[in-house]
Amino acid sequence: MSTYIALLRGINVSGKRLIKMDALKTLCHTLGFADTQTYIQSGNLVFRATEKKTSALETRLGEAIEKEFGFEVPVVIKSFPEFQRIVNNNPFIHKKQINPEHLHITFLASEAEASLLQTIDPEKFLPDEFAVINDTVYLHCPNGYGNTKLHNTFFENKLKQTATTRNLKTCNVLCEMATKKT
Repeated sequence: MSTYIALLRGINVSGKRLIKMDALKTLCHTLGFADTQTYIQSGNLVFRATEKKTSALETRLGEAIEKEFGFEVPVVIKSFPEFQRIVNNNPFIHKKQINPEHLHITFLASEAEASLLQTIDPEKFLPDEFAVINDTVYLHCPNGYGNTKLHNTFFENKLKQTATTRNLKTCNVLCEMATKKT
């Protein structure tokens, strides 16, 4: 069995699209996922499964959530090694004068198209900064993520795909949880 991290987009926000974490864990159990753990109420899962294709896991979990809870939830799943590599390769983490609390990672459903990336002028968003590497957007938001224009909806609209963002602390906790499963 391999260890995976699932990130659900837009659940339990402002009293909408509510999913209790115990109900989500039960659903994962019915899908054959093992050792499922959740972290906070915003749709973070660590689990083990025999399936090797993350795209198949995303489809299975997404369809099961829609059937069980009655609404569609975009799901991004990464293998633990891939997730850990993404977190460790953050280009902002070692820059001087950057507070780690201002770092976020946006996980994209697929690799960003170069032609779409070229339509975004990074200078327009300063002091916020971003770097796109494959299917990941690394964010530095010195005034806080709540004050940036570089949010999920922005990247979804510009890059024409699903995006979900987590702060660096959450990503590190998910890595710690996954480490205990391997």
